[in-house]
Order: sequence, then structure tokens, then C-alpha cells
Amino acid sequence: MIELFNLSGKNALITGGTHGLGMAMAEALAQAGALLIITGTTPSKMEEALNYYHSKGYNAKGYLFDVTNEENAARFVELITQEVGNIHILVNNAGIIKREPAISMPVSDFRKVIDVDLVGPFIMSQLVAKQMIERREGKIINICSMMSELGRNTVSAYAAAKGGLKMLTKNLATEWAKYNIQVNGVGPGYFATSQTEPLRVDGHPFNDFIISRTPAGRWGNPEDLGGTIVFLASKASDFVNGQIIYVDGGILATIGKPNNEE
Repeated sequence: MIELFNLSGKNALITGGTHGLGMAMAEALAQAGALLIITGTTPSKMEEALNYYHSKGYNAKGYLFDVTNEENAARFVELITQEVGNIHILVNNAGIIKREPAISMPVSDFRKVIDVDLVGPFIMSQLVAKQMIERREGKIINICSMMSELGRNTVSAYAAAKGGLKMLTKNLATEWAKYNIQVNGVGPGYFATSQTEPLRVDGHPFNDFIISRTPAGRWGNPEDLGGTIVFLASKASDFVNGQIIYVDGGILATIGKPNNEE
């Protein structure tokens, strides 16, 4: 049974794996035995991330390029294949969010979010799938969101992109399943990261809202994503395809509880 989750000998490419949840998921893959291929766009963040991975004894390599630039991405995927080898696992994690009411959001900002959060995963999936099809084997994991299912004020572009990524996941799974490629998604809930730290102060209205809205009664810890990402990257999920697994402490399972309910 343990061998079903063993990623030894597998090369895992994680876009945006230089910080936050991307780094947590990459670390889980490395702990399962995978060689890490990290992409990013900021040299300083890449250096910090690689120093961290190497300090833990993980085999990790970094490449700086923009996943929305089709020609550049194609060159780097070819370079990675030459320098590291075949890409067995692709995690489309790179993303951005711009919080702005829909009525006033510049169309250029809307397009930028769609480009990074939806078009980027399509470009990377298309490039990597070509070699996966030749081998008749591969795992593609798209990092979706609860906003793939729910709306929320000021995130219309992000929700549109993540909703599109959910359907892209299902369509790519439909087209590529015959090549023994599994395309699935992970939808994180609200997690304790450096970005959410200012919101997680006791008494902060948003912190209280998340705690009360989540049946588990807490924010997620980054390591809570590890089991799901390893499962979807391993042989254990060979007959799982086109699914989005929400790691959210139960938020999407409930309508919530009344204010007077413990």
C-alpha cells in the first residue's frame, strides 16, 4: 500500500512553488520522493525557496519564467526536459488575485487575472501533456479554489478564472484519459499563511467569520494539503480523473450555523 504513494523517480514541476501553499505542496511531493522543479518570476524568492528545499535535503531545481508567455514557457519546458528529464507530475499553482468591486475593476486587471490563473495552466498543461501522451502516463493537478464554486465580493476575476479552471480540469481529463493521464484539481479553503496572518488575529471580524463558517473550527495549516497533493500525484489516484478535491475543513459541505449555535 505504501508503494502506491511513493514518488521516487518522479519529476514534479510546481509553478509558483517559491512561497506559500505552493511551497507546502512541493515539500509534500519531495517528502514522498519526487524531484522538485520549481518555477517562479522573482529571483530573490527563487533563491530563498531553493535554499530552503536544499536545507531540508530535497532535490530541487529552479527556473525563472512567466507561464503566460507561450513561447518562453515552451523553451523552458524543453530545457527542463533536457536538463532534468521527463515531467511526470505538473502542479499548476501559479496565480494572482486582484480585489476590486466588479463595477470599478479595470478590464486590464480582469484580463491579467484570467491570463495568469486560467490561460497559464492551459499553456503549461498543453506543453507538458505532449510528452505525457508519448509516454502514456502523467499527472496534472490544477490548484482551484472555493471560488471555483462560490462567489464573493471584490473577486469577480479570480472567481471567474478559478471556475474556468475547474471546467478546464474536467475537459482535459475527458480528452487525455485515454493516454493514461489523470487531470484533477485541489481547492484549498482558508489557510494560515503569511498573507492571511493580519486577518487571523483574535477578534478580527474576518477571523471570527472564517472560524464560525468552517465546521472544523480553524484555519487550515499548509501541511493539511500534503496528503491530497501526494494522492493525486501518485499511483493511488490512477482511476481518479476530472475531480476537484476541496480541502476546506468542510466549508462547502454546510450552509453554516446560526449565531446562537455552539
